[in-house]
Amino acid sequence: MEYKDYYKILGVDRKATSDEIKRIYRKLAKQYHPDRNPGNKKAEDKFKEINEAYEVLGDTQKRARYDQLGDSYFNWQQGGANPGNFNWSDWSTASGSGTGNLDDLFGSDFSDFFRTIFGGMGGISGMSDAGRRSSARTSTARINPVEQELVISLSEAYHGATRILEVNTRRLEIKIPAGARTGLKVRAADAIISPGGSKRDLYLLIKVAEDAQFERKGDDLITNITLDLTTAVLGGEVTVATMTGNIILTIPEGTQPDQMFRLVGRGMPHLKDPNVHGDLIVRVKVKLPRKLNSAQRELFQKLARA
Repeated sequence: MEYKDYYKILGVDRKATSDEIKRIYRKLAKQYHPDRNPGNKKAEDKFKEINEAYEVLGDTQKRARYDQLGDSYFNWQQGGANPGNFNWSDWSTASGSGTGNLDDLFGSDFSDFFRTIFGGMGGISGMSDAGRRSSARTSTARINPVEQELVISLSEAYHGATRILEVNTRRLEIKIPAGARTGLKVRAADAIISPGGSKRDLYLLIKVAEDAQFERKGDDLITNITLDLTTAVLGGEVTVATMTGNIILTIPEGTQPDQMFRLVGRGMPHLKDPNVHGDLIVRVKVKLPRKLNSAQRELFQKLARA
């Protein structure tokens, strides 16, 4: 059985820190991932190899055992012994009744070397036994999900929306919840399937586009209305747009520029409870006449004298 130099595979020094190993691994995994190299068998094999190397070097216990094995194997070679006669059984931790169990545990992406040395030490790092058996082939992929920005309108954020995405020739229906806001991540489990059969989650990073009518502040909305001077002074009624249609707002006499009216429950739905809404804040702008005719000027002059 061939000894695998995992440090050489990742191109890191034997004294490399965990952070250095993780950084190099992520770079290589991105470079050789089957999704970036469709149909490239060499890239797929390299991808499996670097994942196996990181499975060992990224795990404290496995790395310690591997370093002990490496020293022993190196000394064996330096002593002039035939590497083919190395006693691998001294290092075997494989458990179970045969290769079939190891296939269930690790999947087909791991070498005989890995299975022999680490078969009894547990499978993919950080998973339970049940998780390893069901997710061995996809664990690496789920560590590195795909993220894609999705821009939606404020109206879609208010009402909720559905997007149909074409992923690997499959049509996926993605539901955007009411109350969605910029920064929300919507998960589509196992949406990305590589040519090698591994699966990755797709996360849609929601970005709510700016709206011409409304400004969003949390779950509250702010909108502006423009009053003529007469309505601001004497009061009256104006039409105000909301996310569900127009309503009539009563303006009291003496309304001031930049005065605000709060319409309770007319804002955005709460993400966790779409039956609860924020408020709509109506901000008043007063339009002053730029030019006056003689009659209007006379009225203002009378007002000034009064």
